[in-house]
This record gives sequence, structure tokens and C-alpha cells, in this order.
Amino acid sequence: MTEIRTFSATGAVVTAADANAVDVLAREWAAEVEGTSYVPMGSDELVEYLTEITADLVAALRARPIRTEVGHDAGRRLVHAHFTGPSTVERTLMLLAARIPDLLGEAVRADVLALVGALAAGYATTLRDRTLDEQEAIRRAVIVARHQTEQALHASEARFRAMFYEAAIGIGLGDMQGRIVEVNPALTQMFGYTAQEMRRLTVGEMAHPEDLPSVWVLYERLLAGEVDNFRVEKRFYRKDGEEIICNLTCSLVRDERGRPSYQVAMLEDVTERHELQSHLEYQAYHDTLTTLPNRALFSDRVDRIFATTPPGSTRRVGLCFLDLDGFKAVNDSLGHEVGDSMLQAVADRLAEQAADGELVARMGGDEFVVLVENSRGVEQLIALAERILAALAVPLELAGQELTVSASIGIVERPVVGGDPSELMRAADITLYSAKADGRGRWALHDPHRDEAEITRFALSAAMPAAIEREEFFVLYQPLVSMADHGMRGVEALVRWHHPRLGVLGPGRFIGLAEETGAIVPLGHWVLARACRDARRWYDEFGEDAPFVSVNVAPRQLHEPSLLADVEQVLAETGLPARLLQIELTERALTTDEGAPLKTLDGLRALGVRIAIDDFGTGYSSLSYLRTLPVDVIKLDGSFGERLRAEEVSDTVDERIVATLVDLGHALGMTVCAEGVETSAQAGRLRRLGCDEGQGWLFAAALPREDIGDVLRDPDAPSWPGPAEPDADRASSSSS
Repeated sequence: MTEIRTFSATGAVVTAADANAVDVLAREWAAEVEGTSYVPMGSDELVEYLTEITADLVAALRARPIRTEVGHDAGRRLVHAHFTGPSTVERTLMLLAARIPDLLGEAVRADVLALVGALAAGYATTLRDRTLDEQEAIRRAVIVARHQTEQALHASEARFRAMFYEAAIGIGLGDMQGRIVEVNPALTQMFGYTAQEMRRLTVGEMAHPEDLPSVWVLYERLLAGEVDNFRVEKRFYRKDGEEIICNLTCSLVRDERGRPSYQVAMLEDVTERHELQSHLEYQAYHDTLTTLPNRALFSDRVDRIFATTPPGSTRRVGLCFLDLDGFKAVNDSLGHEVGDSMLQAVADRLAEQAADGELVARMGGDEFVVLVENSRGVEQLIALAERILAALAVPLELAGQELTVSASIGIVERPVVGGDPSELMRAADITLYSAKADGRGRWALHDPHRDEAEITRFALSAAMPAAIEREEFFVLYQPLVSMADHGMRGVEALVRWHHPRLGVLGPGRFIGLAEETGAIVPLGHWVLARACRDARRWYDEFGEDAPFVSVNVAPRQLHEPSLLADVEQVLAETGLPARLLQIELTERALTTDEGAPLKTLDGLRALGVRIAIDDFGTGYSSLSYLRTLPVDVIKLDGSFGERLRAEEVSDTVDERIVATLVDLGHALGMTVCAEGVETSAQAGRLRRLGCDEGQGWLFAAALPREDIGDVLRDPDAPSWPGPAEPDADRASSSSS
């Protein structure tokens, strides 16, 4: 039986002998045509593909009759596989015509020629059809491309028309001679012209008379083709004469040769934005209540004065810095609406008094300033201050009543060169404070010699809170002595400040500042806690013989809601019996507000704390009011005993006054303590007049805690300078 072989890809069936011929022919065919056409196959793939075609050709030759259509199909397959190189088909035909008879025998030569001819015909027909298809595809692509181009051009023109005619900003086209060719509706609406009217205008006719020359330099350069575009902010006039401000962007359009062809202008109306910006700038630099320039504008003006004045200039600058006197009382009593009306009226009067070159500004609150940019001397500033005071002295009609307002004014006048804005304002602030300290309702001229003291005062005020935290303060104790036996009944706690630069400062240097700034509250609490801790040490050592400690409480502290709780907390923390604590208050503090102090004093009394009135006799308190106060001690002001210090007293009036005050205190069940005892004669007279206790240099200065302990242990200690023996007055008083 003859062995046969099937090529599965095509289904061709050949004998084993023919199969060997197929393999040989396919490999030779692949070697012959490889590289002659671009075929996307590797060498093995090429051999495999040509083997399938060769098997089909051999099977067609063995068939009877011969199947020439297989040759035609083989040609088609070669074209489809991209065997289309110029020499590929030629080599294929020559190879097949020569080698098939060699491999299969001379008997098939005639059939081979017919089959090869069919292959050539199939190849040519398929190649022609493909070429025609490609040409048709190209033609169709050209048609599609042309159609797409036309559509794109149409869409582009539509978009341009939409952008041009429907744009929110104004757009205009002009030729290179400056004539307006086309405008969109937004531009006609912006300028109030019709499109036809605008096309009769030129760019130059729309110019603003105040245009900067630089704008037209740019425009000329654009027309000359030196720049392709520029952008400026420019003013125009509408048809109705109204001025508008626009952002103008002008661009040059060139032709295909790069030559300037026409110009495009885009305009955005920014008038409202400018108005808003101007309004915001006005608000930023003007006070909303009075409409005067504010601190920011004033500061800018002062900075400009110092920044623009050249070295060597003789230019001078002056300030009148004023603050209304008692304005807080107006707000508190009549309300903020009346207070605002007063500030507006004051601002109007200040503006009326200002001359050319004088800037009136509100600095904030009830502070105003008048800046004289080119001062002619101090006399000009003084005259201005006096005009202001005179204008403010005229009563104001507010809230249905006449109100009088006064002000304190600090005047500073100096050369610009060699100074700076901060130094000028610091001097004005200090001078204003001096005017208020001198009595208010007046002006004060800057005194350089007074600056140092005021600067020190301000520095102390600023440093006080931190000094309290760092415990730079310490407490001394001045004994409160029995006038009968000179025994120490108690001590008054007196605070001192150990300043790191200025040394030890007495209370006169900082208590007033502490009250002004509110630092008296934490400072007072610190003194209270320290004094109670020291008093507890004495109590632990001396028991019932320990002295009580008297602590001063300022008016500001008395009105603090937490004072009672603070005292209760300190007593609890230190364990000091309440009877060994005495709170000293000034008579003025008790008469400013009846309700709040009395409630606090009742609470302190309920704790068992003693209450003393310091500087009694200087506050003009009502006797009926004094009867209602829970007070244990009155301390006579030292001024009542000054004339009692001499050995001989010719006028007995002072003795009668002291006697009256002592009798008053005793009648109310109070202990009477005399302050400022400095001589033995004075001590004797006060004792005869009935004073229970005394305090002063005669007995002892203020002593540290340790020295107080030494005195309690040994009354003859060196730190206790009080008299060891009673004088004659004391002896006679004792015997009686």
C-alpha cells in the first residue's frame, strides 16, 4: 500500500515520495524569495507557509485533469501574504518551472507550465485588484478628509462667530490704518454706540485726553509689527460722555507671509471693580464712624514724610495728639449712641480747625491727632492746640441736653531729618500723658528732659506682669505698736520691687501704675499670700503673742468679685487664723460705690478678718455711712499729727481735730491707730488724746520677716529702734 501524507492547514494529500519533494521545494522556494519582499514572517514561518502552498501545487499536478485553479489561488495567496516585491514573482516562477520537473519527473513539465501560468495570472489579477482597492481607499480618504476639513472650517467659523458675537467682553477688528472694521454686540453695549456708528470711527477718535503717551507708543509699535500684542488699563468715554475704565488687550494678526494684516482689540469693562476697589481703599484708610482718616492712613503719611525728606533738609513736622477727658463716663452714663454722636461732633470741629497741610485723623477710641506736615515752628502748633481747645469748649447739643467736652493735647514739633515715625509717636504719647497728669483740659509741649522719667514709667508698667511671675517683689513689715506699752500688736505688709536694673523701688514708683494697668490684682493676691505665710510662721513660733498682719487692698481689688474667695483660699492654704489678718482699705475706696464694697466687707467680717480704714479723715466720708460699715480700725492720716511733732505746740486746733476723730472712732467701737509717728513728743500727745496704736519711724522702719521674729524674741533687739522706756508723757498717762 502506498504511504500518503496530509498537510493539515490546507488539506492537501500527497504520497510520501511527493512529500519529500514538497519539503525540498518549499525550502528552496523560501531561500530564493526571502528578503525580496517585506513579509511579516520569520524564516521558519516562511518555510511553513510556502510548504502548504507547495503541497497544494503538487496535489494539483497529480490530479487528473490538472487543477489549474490551484495555481491561480496560490498567486492570490502570495499577494495576500505580501510577496509583492519586484523580483519575488519572477524568482518564484523560474524556481517552480525548473525544480518541479526535477523533483517529480519530466512527465509533469507541460502541466507545470500550465500551473505556473495560472499562478502568474492569479498573482497579477490579485495584485491589480489590491492596487485598485488601495486607490479607492485613498480616494475615499481624500473625500473624507476634504469633508472633515470643510466641516472643521465651518465649525471653526461658527465658533469664531459665537465667540465674537456672543462674548461677554467687547471685541473689535481694525485695519492697519486704525479704522474700525467690525465690532461685537458687547462692545457696542459697552460704549453706547450702534455697530454702524462705531464702524465710522477710528481708534484715535476713541482716545481719552489723559491717556499716557506710553499707551500710544505701544500702539504704534503694534502697527509697525514690532510687537504682536500689548495689554494696558485705559480710560474711554461712552457716547453719553460717561467715563469707563477698561482692560485693553490689542493683538496683531499677520497674513500667510507674516505681514501685519489687521488688529484685534478685546476690552473688559472694569469700572465697577475700580469703584469697589476705591471704596475698599477708602474704608481701609478712613474711620467708619467719623469719616476721618484712620490710624493706617496717618501712619502711611508720617512714614512718607520721613522716607521722602532728603538729608540736609530743614523740613519740620508737628503733631497735636489729643484724648478726650472723661469720655468713658459719657459712654457709661448716657450710652454708646450718645458717645458716638459726641465723637462725630468732635471730629467735625477738629476738621474745621485744620488748615491746609494739616491732616486730622482718628487714632481709635477717643484719641485724635492733627499732623502738620510742614511745620513753621512750635508757635504754629500751640496756636492750633488753643484753637482746638476753644472749639471743643463750646457745649454740644446731644441727647436733648448740653454736654461739655474737653481734651488733653500733647504737642510735638521737631525736624524731620534725624528722627523717625516711631520716635515721633512715642514723644507725642508721652506728652499727652503729661498733659493729662497736669490737670486735663490743656495742652503740654514735649519736654525731652521729661521723656526719661515717662519712659521708665511705661517700662515699669510693661514689665510688672512678668516681674510678678518671677517674684521680683518682696514684703517688708512695719510694726503697729500699742501706744500704752509699746508692744508690737501687729505689722503692716509693705511691698517693694527689686528691679533687676533700677534696684529696690518703693511703692510710690509702681503702685499707681499697677492700679492703672490692673496689675494690682495679681500683685495684691501675691502680697496677701506672702504676708499670710509669714504671719503663720510667727504664729507657729509665738502662739497667741504673734502679731496680726495688715494687708492693703486697693480700690480695684475691692471691686473684684473674687476677693472674698481669694482671702478664704489663702487662709485655708496657710492655716492662719482669720483674726490674725487685717485688711486695710482707703476711705476713698469705700465711698465710691456703696453696694459692692459693703457686700465684700460683710463677707470678710464673717470670716473673722479685721477691717481697717487707712488714711482716715481725707476722704470726706459720710458719718452715717461710716456707721454702716463693718470696720474694726481707723488709721488717722499722718497729716493730722504733723503739727504735733514739736516739743512745744502753740496751736491746739490740730489736737482738737485728732481728739474729735479719736472720740468718733471710739464711739463707733473702733480701734484708733495714728500713722506717721516720728517723735516722742508726738507719741505722747497722741497717747493722751486716746490713740490706741501708733505706726511710724519712731517705733520702727519697715523690717524683713526675720527681723520681726528677732524683735518678738527679744524686744531689745537692734532691729527694734522704738523707745525702750516710757517718756514722761507716757508715765503720766499710765498713772492716770
